[in-house]
Amino acid sequence: MASRPGILTEWPWAPLGSFKYLILGPWAVHATYQFLTKGPGERDVGYFLIFPYLLFRMLHNQIWISLSRYRTAKGRKLILDKGIEFEQVDRESNWDDQILLNGILFYVGLKTIPGGAHLPFWRADGVIITALLHAGPVEFLYYWLHRALHHHFLYSRYHSHHHSSIVTEPITSVIHPFAEHIAYFLLFAIPLYTTLVLRTASIVSFSGYIAYIDFMNNMGHCNFEIIPKWLFTIFPPIKYLMYTPSFHSLHHTQFRTNYSLFMPIYDCVYGTMDKSTDATYETSVQKMEESPDVVHLTHLTNPESIYHTRLGFASLASQPQTSKSNWYLWLMWPFTVASVIFTRVCGHSFVLERNSFKQLNLQSWVVPRFNVQYLLKWRKEAINGLIEEAILDADKKGVRVLSLGLLNQGEELNGNGELYIKKHRKLRIKLVDGSSLAVAIVLKSIPKGTSQVLLCGKLNKVASALAKALCQSGVQVCAANENDLEKLKESVDSKFGRNLVHSTSYSPKLWIVGDGLTEEEQSKALPGTIFIPFSQLPPTKIRKDCFYHSTPAMTIPSTFKNMHSCENWLARRVMSAWRIAGIVHALEGWEGHECGGTIFDVEKAWEAALQHGFRPLMIPNAQVAFP
Repeated sequence: MASRPGILTEWPWAPLGSFKYLILGPWAVHATYQFLTKGPGERDVGYFLIFPYLLFRMLHNQIWISLSRYRTAKGRKLILDKGIEFEQVDRESNWDDQILLNGILFYVGLKTIPGGAHLPFWRADGVIITALLHAGPVEFLYYWLHRALHHHFLYSRYHSHHHSSIVTEPITSVIHPFAEHIAYFLLFAIPLYTTLVLRTASIVSFSGYIAYIDFMNNMGHCNFEIIPKWLFTIFPPIKYLMYTPSFHSLHHTQFRTNYSLFMPIYDCVYGTMDKSTDATYETSVQKMEESPDVVHLTHLTNPESIYHTRLGFASLASQPQTSKSNWYLWLMWPFTVASVIFTRVCGHSFVLERNSFKQLNLQSWVVPRFNVQYLLKWRKEAINGLIEEAILDADKKGVRVLSLGLLNQGEELNGNGELYIKKHRKLRIKLVDGSSLAVAIVLKSIPKGTSQVLLCGKLNKVASALAKALCQSGVQVCAANENDLEKLKESVDSKFGRNLVHSTSYSPKLWIVGDGLTEEEQSKALPGTIFIPFSQLPPTKIRKDCFYHSTPAMTIPSTFKNMHSCENWLARRVMSAWRIAGIVHALEGWEGHECGGTIFDVEKAWEAALQHGFRPLMIPNAQVAFP
């Protein structure tokens, strides 16, 4: 919102929320109906293609969003090494409003302006006229409109909304108040309307011009330099005909320079070119990728999980993924299938996000495999190969600690990471599975005065440590499965063995559960039973008459930087115990690996996490997992 919002600031359909897309429904239906019912000579192809083209523009923008976030996570050729605040991502979440506006105006225009209907597919003269009119009148008028928008009267009421984003993303380019977008559309309509009047318009000239505007807008608002130096070496005058991301970034940091739309020549002519433009470009293209201090190695959970990452949809990335799918993701099945194919052929982990905390540079890397693939025995060797490659790559880059997330630390897969340290005994990097902190969080979640718990689900290293700690503290640990009971006895001292019992009654009011908890087992719980997971993935089904804690997680300090999520306060400041464990390990400078059969002092891990600002998280009925 501008500092002093003027008239026509809000979008007319803002009250509709997610239902705003319905405003295009009547036109889209009418265009499709006339295309299907009329003969080849009577069909208006241009009118019919408006709606598919709007979808293409949304896809085009989303590709730029994903590319930008991937590149900024790597840190190479960054212009401003600063994070994007949550408020900015919230403010920019309505980037598709301008596409809806364009759709309405195109539908109305093609039906009401003479010559708008039945456009030919191609006319060369129309394309040339469009290009000349853009380079001349549009660029010239935009320059002076932009300077006018920086006058304090218009700036405070309108343009300050756009300049609230100092560190820009591609979608920052279209974040303006409604009235400002009307002015821009009238400006960009000059070539479009002129070619209609001259009878030289075509489907290609219209769609190509809008695609050019989208491309240049997105490219120019990236926070990394994308234009190669060799382009300016081959054709030096191009620096006056095409701007770069670093050129426009200076406009967002200096405010009174680099006003041009896409062609910097007007800033040169009128003396508003920033003096540091060339130096900023050189610094950006030479900036190398940063080496992190701590890496958290995770993986995708299911085909839809890609949409919940920073590379996907911001509205989903802000929220912890649950077992329930959003209905509209079913409409995304072609892209979901494409992502599955990509992960199938992708042979390396990739950087997902970059953070900083205190003196540490942090990164999250993703192994491009899904949960189900980890459960297939014949995929075991290949997945271990991907994890091993990531560990060796991190070790080569000088990473101090790598934490193994989700199933990357599976006991059956690699012995909780022990496979790698045995195979590579000269590793400088420390591998952490986070067991000690996960155990501490679960223990601190158990209400005081609890005398009996039921331990069920697939047993692992964390479950054994929990059973040992609870038995030593005098809490009776019940196991419904006799085989599980025998395994737990191996980790519990004989003098506390009396607190470890076999029970088939499922009567305890507090259950500590791991992966593989079945619906049948849950159905045996008494109403009001509390479920506390010790696994990284939540139960797939929940009972409404019971209480479910989140998977072991903690809230993170406000001093975390470069956090790129949005909209949901919970996901913004919550992190899994396994990821926090790696950060704490590096901050404390602890030696040795925490993997395999090794588990650090639970109380020490808990106190260290608290000392560094992490706080316990209590969320009843939370069927969620955190990154």
